[in-house]
Amino acid sequence: MNEMFAALEALTDRDPNRRDVAADVLGDLLRGTTLDADTTRLVVGRLVSLAINEPVIKVRESALNSISEAFNHHSLPLDLVEPLTADMPTMERELLEHALYILGATHDPLASPLIEPFLHHPDPEVREEARLAAAEITATKPESPNHNS
Repeated sequence: MNEMFAALEALTDRDPNRRDVAADVLGDLLRGTTLDADTTRLVVGRLVSLAINEPVIKVRESALNSISEAFNHHSLPLDLVEPLTADMPTMERELLEHALYILGATHDPLASPLIEPFLHHPDPEVREEARLAAAEITATKPESPNHNS
């Protein structure tokens, strides 16, 4: 747990490289099974905040990738990750693909209207990720618990 607290604290470090490493460390913890549901929600909430407020793209991508890892072992509510949607129209493709995956991974039907506009995105890779995210919401069970990032 000390590693988690140190990483959470490092998310606010002045050095973007330290923030990036901290997001990766939290992703490693989320990928495993050591965190309970409440701790996972706490960590994901902090990573969502980082993904929204971070000026450095590589740090934002690390935060989004780490959020994706949480879905390997936990069901997370849409309202925890929904703040990401405000930035989605201006996100770089790589970030947008992560955000779409995260929305789909919630399996919440209320995420469908948030994903739908990206089904017509000019980038074919974004359209494909939006299609997969929309399909994930309507799937009876997740096709795969792992996300290849």
